[in-house]
Amino acid sequence: MPSHVVCISHTTGAEGEQLGEIVSGRLGYRHLDDEIIDKAAEWASLDPAVVANVERRKGVLARFFDRLGDSSGGESPRLSPTSPGLPVSGDAVRGVPSDETLRGLIRDVIRDAAEDGEAVITAHAASMVLGKRPGILRVLVTATPAVRAERVAKARDLDERRASEVIQAEDAARASYFRRFFRIEQELPTHYDLVVNTDLLRTDEAAEIVVFAAGGAAP
Repeated sequence: MPSHVVCISHTTGAEGEQLGEIVSGRLGYRHLDDEIIDKAAEWASLDPAVVANVERRKGVLARFFDRLGDSSGGESPRLSPTSPGLPVSGDAVRGVPSDETLRGLIRDVIRDAAEDGEAVITAHAASMVLGKRPGILRVLVTATPAVRAERVAKARDLDERRASEVIQAEDAARASYFRRFFRIEQELPTHYDLVVNTDLLRTDEAAEIVVFAAGGAAP
């Protein structure tokens, strides 16, 4: 069965963001990353900038949820712009919805995007949110720590030691995120349908593999 939604999870420095953009272009699908958070802010009647300040890049979702406290990781109720409990007008708009509402809202935006189909969703743990639904291709993009640190050092203008520290810290934060919000003690290859190592593969080459796996014709 062709996949109509591709979820791309990625470790820091693995070039997953770029891969997601290429895959969406070759499949002709929407590429959703920041838009997930923008839609959640819209539904909650919050200024998108309030959420964007802590949601603008990969890895920031965990820090955003850290502000909200721990999570049971269980299923959240379906929400919509008119769901009870969401502030929609007046001074309440400026208030922050409850922890559970915000967690459920992020997940609900991902679910709605999946129901619309023809989308590449990068980050936001979409693979875990959607699970083994029909038509979903769950992809992990990764690379060895040394290669990832080299890329981070170049991209962020850091020395080798500092770049390695960044990789270690963000890997630890990623593992903590999966434990806290999905009760996953260890992220495994079997959580995904496809694992791509970008140590040697160029980003466009890796993207061709994902497009093929999704059922599209790689150019």
